[in-house]
Amino acid sequence: MIIHNEIVHADPEILAGEPVFVGTRVPLRNLFDYLEAGDSLDVFLDSFPDVSREQAVAALELAKETMSAASSH
Repeated sequence: MIIHNEIVHADPEILAGEPVFVGTRVPLRNLFDYLEAGDSLDVFLDSFPDVSREQAVAALELAKETMSAASSH
């Protein structure tokens, strides 16, 4: 199981509380925007070098777990 607060966090003092990757000011939304636009994970990571591959993959896995849990209810 992925621990949410090790991947992303929301702080009212950082981007008005928008969820960001831990240790960065990069909104999690940016990852999904890039992928939705058809860009690869590598393109996202090149654009946001403060985000590690492990963080991005973990965020995607977290989203998958969340969707799976929501669909099982």
